[in-house]
Amino acid sequence: MLYALLFSFKSQFTLFNLLRYISFRSLAAFATAFLIGVLIAPYFIKKFKSFGVRQSIRKDGPESHLVKSGTPTMGGIFMLIAALLSISLWTIFNYYVLVATLSIILFGAIGFVDDYLKVKFKDSKGIQGKLKFALEVFVSLILVVLIYFNPSKPETFFAFYVPFFSQPVWIWQPALAFLFFMFTMTSFSNATNLSDGLDGLASGMGILLYIPFGIIAYVMGNAIAAGYLKFPFVPGTGELAVITLAMVGGFTAFLWYNVHPAEVFMGDTGSLAMGGTIAFIAIILKQELLLILAGGMFVLETVSVVIQRLYFKYTKKMFGEGKRVFLMAPIHHHFEKKGWKETKVVVRFWILAALCALAALSTLKIR
Repeated sequence: MLYALLFSFKSQFTLFNLLRYISFRSLAAFATAFLIGVLIAPYFIKKFKSFGVRQSIRKDGPESHLVKSGTPTMGGIFMLIAALLSISLWTIFNYYVLVATLSIILFGAIGFVDDYLKVKFKDSKGIQGKLKFALEVFVSLILVVLIYFNPSKPETFFAFYVPFFSQPVWIWQPALAFLFFMFTMTSFSNATNLSDGLDGLASGMGILLYIPFGIIAYVMGNAIAAGYLKFPFVPGTGELAVITLAMVGGFTAFLWYNVHPAEVFMGDTGSLAMGGTIAFIAIILKQELLLILAGGMFVLETVSVVIQRLYFKYTKKMFGEGKRVFLMAPIHHHFEKKGWKETKVVVRFWILAALCALAALSTLKIR
């Protein structure tokens, strides 16, 4: 918006010339989203309290979490509002910007309904599991179809890239590609959702996850940088850097109020949008497999839940009594049960998430 309004005046005001640079607009988007989020959060937190929008705590969760019962939830609302307002100000709108923004809204909408039902019925379950999964699959299908019909769809659309290799390792058959893309978005939206269990955990790891993809988006949208670093050049994807940094600004603003002891929880509104959107951006950038590396801690959280459930079902079937691998899943609760303080778990997970992000960034040069 600001580019369209002000760039034509660059000859009169040299400062407006900065609007041509994605790097400047990305940093401005981060700062704007952070400031908006920090400023509007107290209003939303106050309203959440007055409307009784409070978190329902799992009955089978760690005993230390019982004191969190009644903490306002759905903080993802002001987090996403801040990011979306910043995106509208600083991006130069193109097809990729529109569909990526839509992914934020659609996944956030699923989370909002889930949060609303939890609050209304004072229950931690929300939308019935199968219905929630079906909605995620449906939204993923809509987004894949939209990106498929992109008028300037690149030749690499069906290509599958492996980190550290400059050329695709294979080309998907269209039907398999659609299934893979939908699986990527659905699974990663749930991965970030599962990780939203401790104060500051998901938002902190989300910041570290988004930054590498913002840098890669900038590279792939620049013909010279993409050629030098041996990435596919996809015109228009540079604007996704603005979106990722706006989201990081929103996460950082939310983290300001979510550090222990949290004043507000993210809820599914924020966590589903966080995972679904970054997965969609990874699909556009042809870096789907990089999600596993950059988002290694989110993957670990998900794998711990899968292992726990499968092992419990197997032992119950074989021995008549279900057994567990972890004291509790997701794995962050396992360490709480072992006696780690919540802040220790969160900071250590942040450190590991930062190492994952650095490993992902190393693919910029090691190709």
